[in-house]
Amino acid sequence: MAIIKPGKVVILLAGRHAGKKAVVVKTFDDGNTDKRFAHCLVAGLATLPRKVTKAMGKKKVEKRTKAMKPFVKYVNMRHIFPTRYVVDIDLKKAVDEADLVEPEKKIEVRKNLKKIFYDRYINQKDVTSEKKAQGSTYFFQKLKF
Repeated sequence: MAIIKPGKVVILLAGRHAGKKAVVVKTFDDGNTDKRFAHCLVAGLATLPRKVTKAMGKKKVEKRTKAMKPFVKYVNMRHIFPTRYVVDIDLKKAVDEADLVEPEKKIEVRKNLKKIFYDRYINQKDVTSEKKAQGSTYFFQKLKF
């Protein structure tokens, strides 16, 4: 699909992480030998960082922002809802397809993702363009409807 490209923020519609936001890492428009349907590799947050107020101390803010829990999975293109937001987080280096086969390496990938998402969450203001800044703020907010 022309709309779903790497860096696009999507909402998952089915499965364990339904209703959660994720970022597209890689797309497979024609499928491959394992999955013969159009799918994509996404990385997202199962639990978002908790709300922080000005009255909270540094330790409490640190604890609440570290509460995020990332996930990585392959998703059918029909089960994702693209949004208008784009994030400039480079996840291709952090998420390697070969590492997702073994459970031990998948845990390491999730740990690396947590570091990347945490750094982006702390440094949201240091984004190149205003459009991508909006995307990162949207990605870390709770889905409202």
